[in-house]
Amino acid sequence: MSNNDVVLETDLTGLQLLNRGKVRDLYAVDDALLIVTTDRISAFDVVLPSGIPDKGRVLTAISTFWFKRLADIVPHHLITTDVEAMPESVRAHADVVAGRSMYVRRCDPLPVECVARGYLAGSGLKEYDVSQTVCGLALPEGLVNSSRLPEAIFTPATKAEVGDHDENIDFARMCSIVGTETSERLRELTLSLYAHGRDFAETCGVILADTKFEFGLSDGELILIDEALTPDSSRYWEASAWEPGHSQSSFDKQPVRDWLDGIDWDKRPPAPPMPEEAIEATRARYREIHRRLTGEELS
Repeated sequence: MSNNDVVLETDLTGLQLLNRGKVRDLYAVDDALLIVTTDRISAFDVVLPSGIPDKGRVLTAISTFWFKRLADIVPHHLITTDVEAMPESVRAHADVVAGRSMYVRRCDPLPVECVARGYLAGSGLKEYDVSQTVCGLALPEGLVNSSRLPEAIFTPATKAEVGDHDENIDFARMCSIVGTETSERLRELTLSLYAHGRDFAETCGVILADTKFEFGLSDGELILIDEALTPDSSRYWEASAWEPGHSQSSFDKQPVRDWLDGIDWDKRPPAPPMPEEAIEATRARYREIHRRLTGEELS
């Protein structure tokens, strides 16, 4: 398989498919799991029929980069991304999974999203404009789109099924879901991980505006799971172009959203196929944030 091929869906004979999400296919492999990151892309909670070349490889490489950097703060679920070090049942599909797969520990995922925000954007901006709060946290007056917050805030959410929206919740609601002690630890970890990511991104000329983490329990220990600080779970902006008062250009699927906003589509499936210009522009942004963060070109 060449690097220009797009993988929209996997069907790995001999492995048990547990779940097919918006982007990732999850398989059971012995007493571990295999996460295969496809090139699927979604917008407005709808999976589009066209994929983005390199997207799965970029997300896997960036997650791997960050899992290693963040390991001193919290353990993670990643065992290896080297297909040759995975079981034979996986190696048999090396032509499909190489470069886009993580072999990970099993755990019990916690049913909450752990979000850290350092800037006002997205759903946080919408809530602030109505109530001057984000997830029940009062913020100063006079903030605008893309304002830097006085300090990073923790704004949890519930996990949504494919096609549904995550729901922002306040800390008290989170405590009722996973318990107060666990919630307090998750808040501490999330803000520490965000601070590390934000500070490192700044050295790359990039603003990490906000991000989302997921955690699980493995033998009673909290571990970081899913993905880490990818352009799918995080909002990355060009630092030199940052200007509060309007939306910022971001290193993600913004060209896809811009194109969809400009056509006659009701934001419900099925989504229309993307033009080549939107695909290539999005591919370039994913590859660029990978280069900026890791210092390496995607092979």
